[in-house]
Amino acid sequence: MQKGRRQTKGDSGVKLSDSQNFITEKRLIKKIVGLSSICREDTVIEIGTGKGHLTEELCRRSGRVYSVELDRRLYESAGARLAERSNLQLIHGDFLRYQLPAKGAYKVFANIPFSITTQIVEKLTNDRNPPGEMWLVMEKGAAKRFMGCGKETEKSLLLKVCYDIGIRYHFRREDFHPMPGVDCVLLHFCRKAVPDLDKKEYAAFRRFVAHSMKYGLCGRKGLLTERQVSVALKQAGLPHAHKDGVTLYIQWLCLFRCWRRLYPAAGI
Repeated sequence: MQKGRRQTKGDSGVKLSDSQNFITEKRLIKKIVGLSSICREDTVIEIGTGKGHLTEELCRRSGRVYSVELDRRLYESAGARLAERSNLQLIHGDFLRYQLPAKGAYKVFANIPFSITTQIVEKLTNDRNPPGEMWLVMEKGAAKRFMGCGKETEKSLLLKVCYDIGIRYHFRREDFHPMPGVDCVLLHFCRKAVPDLDKKEYAAFRRFVAHSMKYGLCGRKGLLTERQVSVALKQAGLPHAHKDGVTLYIQWLCLFRCWRRLYPAAGI
């Protein structure tokens, strides 16, 4: 477990220490942590200690908590508040530079800075030893993009190879202070015991998705013909692909496997 010390800004240029919306109401904190599978045998990482309210509940429920806070004032204040929590290690630093556990199982529960949501999810899911489960408080719009709601994205498709993703709780804006200007949810990521694709196939799927997102599944530069798409989905008992490009993850997986079967030596 290592520390980082630099002051970091998100995509908007806002200091991360100024970009958090805190949850402090005890009943709400108990409720949302109670929705998780966290128990006394678990090691939990929290991103953003804040004022320590959520940290305190995580300490009650888990065996060990590592909480990373960038803002020195919050770090020192939470340290004084939680001084008697023997199963807590507070870390002053930048989570994006924080070294995740190299081995062993752990979970993540956090009310994250919204300005670096994508960077946080990428760090966690791309690590060599990713968490088994994550519960992240984030903007509803971001959660829907990770879930591929309405239309799958390249990011949502790649995440679904290894994770089941779903919203576990819808917050009111009044649950936070300062109150955010957007709706927020608790998004749950659960790592699949066996990924849908192995590492080699995942790399090929990434290329297949990137190419198809850019040029379309069919057509002059598409990797499959309309007939191949239609036959593959029909044989798998899946719905036809929509003309507007709204295609389910399971359809993408089916068509990728069709492409690999028809063109095993193809490169992109």
